[in-house]
Amino acid sequence: MYKQDRQLILEDGTIYKGYGFGAETEMKGEVVFNTAMTGYQETLSDPSYNGQIVTFTYPLIGNYGINRDDYETINPTIKGMVVREICQKPSNFRQEFTLDEVLKELDIPGIAGIDTRSLTRKIREAGTIKGVITSIEKNSDEVLAELRSTDLPTDQINQVSTKKSFMSSGRGYRVVLLDCGAKSGIVRELNARDCDIIVMPHNSTAKEILRQKPDGIMLSNGPGDPTDVPETIETIKDLIPQVPIFGICMGHQLIALASGAKTYKLKFGHRGANQPVKNILTGRVDITSQNHGYAVDIESLKDTDLELTHIAVNDGTCEGVRHKKYPVFSVQYHPEASPGPHDPNYLFDEFINNMKNFKESNK
Repeated sequence: MYKQDRQLILEDGTIYKGYGFGAETEMKGEVVFNTAMTGYQETLSDPSYNGQIVTFTYPLIGNYGINRDDYETINPTIKGMVVREICQKPSNFRQEFTLDEVLKELDIPGIAGIDTRSLTRKIREAGTIKGVITSIEKNSDEVLAELRSTDLPTDQINQVSTKKSFMSSGRGYRVVLLDCGAKSGIVRELNARDCDIIVMPHNSTAKEILRQKPDGIMLSNGPGDPTDVPETIETIKDLIPQVPIFGICMGHQLIALASGAKTYKLKFGHRGANQPVKNILTGRVDITSQNHGYAVDIESLKDTDLELTHIAVNDGTCEGVRHKKYPVFSVQYHPEASPGPHDPNYLFDEFINNMKNFKESNK
């Protein structure tokens, strides 16, 4: 039986006591939950979770270990991991490390042995909430007071976006990937279609992007509030009439804002690999991978050049839009999966077709 040595303290005063794994360090962050049954390595390394403490609803985490191939970024930036049970002796032919070993190396704390069902219900009822993982020996009243007085950072995209442009060469269409915290899965899907990719910082100007003579622009996923990067919104506004664009997750929200629509914070967000999305143009329903805390306001689309294309089956929120005049479209979910189902993978092919048609029409 493990000895309780760590605690998760929430800003409402709730305390969960459990046993620690990963790094022996104190971390604060926004506490969220993820409903995926697998994919904890991809979740751990997804830049969209920057600054968050991730709770897994699936009761056993770590049972197939960690391998070198399934990372979504080289430097994960989550603030902590909360699980019901951590597997200390995983068994899988691809395993190279345990989850505990990797979190220690990354200086990320974890807490296990708590009632994750209770914590998930609390987040669903009260909304996402600030929390801190700390030693059980710390005075909880003092920790709580410090937590309540701490403002979480709002520069998450700047933290995870590349600082310098770089290439992933191919012989096909040239795509500028505007990096707001891009997952490696997006690059893999474009590479699989032989795209010539130039990854650029989120704050690149339209002039700098167009200087690369792109056939298309990919707007990546990313963490936080999309209104925190007004310079990126202005850049996208300039780019929309000039080149085909495909936006994913944060990229979807930025296209909406650049077109005059509005976004808002969801109560507890959509995070998991089992989210049904309906294409209202075709009636097709895809099961999708999602990770976002903000959404596009459907009502605000009415006075823009965007039309609604997809909705979430569970709550009716906006999951996709397309431009009425230009070859620009976006989805709130992750067609590259990593982790999750590959139902919407065809959207990358639609992007390729948009670039092809646009290039042929401008010969």
